[in-house]
Amino acid sequence: MTISTNNRATAADSTTGSSGYYAILLAMSMFVLLVFRIVALRGNATDLFFDEAQYWSWSLEPAFGYYSKPPLIAWVIRLSTDSCGLSEFCIRLPSPLFHAATSFVIFALASRLYDARTGFWSALAFATLPGVSFSAGIISTDVPLLFAWALALWAYVTMSQGGSWLPVLGLGLAIGIGLNAKYAMAYFALCVAVDMIATPDRRHLLRDARLWVALGLGLALIAPNLIWNASNKFATFSHTADNAKWTGSLIHPLKALEFFGTQFGVFGPILFAGLITISVRAYRQGLASADRLLLAFALPVLVVVTIQAFLSRAHANWAAVSYVAAVVLVVATMIRDLSWGWLKASLALHVALLAGMAAAMAAAGSVKVPGLEDPFARTLGWKEIAAETRNLIADARKAGQPFAAVITDERALSAELLYYMRDEPTPVLAWRAGPKPTDHYELTRPFTTATTGRVLLVAMRRDTLPITSRFKSAQSIATKSLAAGRNSTRQYSFHAVEGYLGP
Repeated sequence: MTISTNNRATAADSTTGSSGYYAILLAMSMFVLLVFRIVALRGNATDLFFDEAQYWSWSLEPAFGYYSKPPLIAWVIRLSTDSCGLSEFCIRLPSPLFHAATSFVIFALASRLYDARTGFWSALAFATLPGVSFSAGIISTDVPLLFAWALALWAYVTMSQGGSWLPVLGLGLAIGIGLNAKYAMAYFALCVAVDMIATPDRRHLLRDARLWVALGLGLALIAPNLIWNASNKFATFSHTADNAKWTGSLIHPLKALEFFGTQFGVFGPILFAGLITISVRAYRQGLASADRLLLAFALPVLVVVTIQAFLSRAHANWAAVSYVAAVVLVVATMIRDLSWGWLKASLALHVALLAGMAAAMAAAGSVKVPGLEDPFARTLGWKEIAAETRNLIADARKAGQPFAAVITDERALSAELLYYMRDEPTPVLAWRAGPKPTDHYELTRPFTTATTGRVLLVAMRRDTLPITSRFKSAQSIATKSLAAGRNSTRQYSFHAVEGYLGP
């Protein structure tokens, strides 16, 4: 792959046009892609993943904070379900809408840094990234975070180029929205610092009142969440620190390699190889101002998360914000270098993956892969456990021995039963094993002595003795292996317990 980082003149593509031309072309492309994604979402055969079900349950009780995440994801889902309904489709619907909006912001960003043609191809490349295509079929905190990051980067670039106060509002809102979506928005400050170190010409912003006004607005928007955390023993901060898992051995080179390898899948193999090439050549030759700015907002987060993976672990999406700037940088470099073959090959590959993902999700649970577990096992089988639990509750009610509550021993099970038994009046409560809550349900709906009478314990853990031993009587009802797609099962045990002895 030949990618130049020189700022030589860009030869025109076979199609040229004005900013308006490329804006209209992008609008048409995004409309087609959005329609496709909404149709694919309607045909998605997966159950809600337990994180998605958890976010939905949060949306029932609007607040300024939740145990493991800031509140924006719950607000977004509440807005969607209030206007659309409670189906999996409606819960996930904001995702393709947000990604489409993010693509338009990327168009504006790339157009400002380079030109409208680069903006069009950058927006199209972002919209079809493998990670974005996967994300468009689920609901997650990364969805609004990526929009906020793109908006903040556009505002930062605009502020650095002129004296308008309009981007101040954009930057402040973006910081506030991003922090309320996911604390990873704080990486933006790190990237600004790296950019100013690398480009002294932008250090004048430190003396610009507009930057501090924008920062103040962003902090004002996250302040309610900080107050919520203070009143809940900083639960979200504690969870975020626990999630890093900096305990025990802190040397895991294979985890770092695994994370790095997954980025070829998240960003796409051609684009990620291009980013690596640009990064190496930047070290050797340097970059022009616009390219250097984008690299400053792409590379630091990737480096930090790779180090985190080396020390403990890191999920593939933890560096997702890097690819807002990275996609513009790589596409702009390919266009400048006339590497149209690589760019079009990347787009073709990503469009094929997009179609393949849609087809796979539509067929989830119905296709058997010989010798392998169902690849969608984690998002299948939850309706079945809810139906089984509902039947046991109904049988007990008919027998005149109704259950006062359902106790669960896992966060995933709590979330899924709350969603798939949402019309069942019997409350779902969480078992708290220790004095400190370890998830949102242990914080907000723990089982306590306030619940009296016969209770149904639904357990995913094999050893239920630590729970059943805390009751005067415990009767095993059944142990079942329920399908979670083809070739995959999930084990559950059901117990009738009564006479809670207390913690």
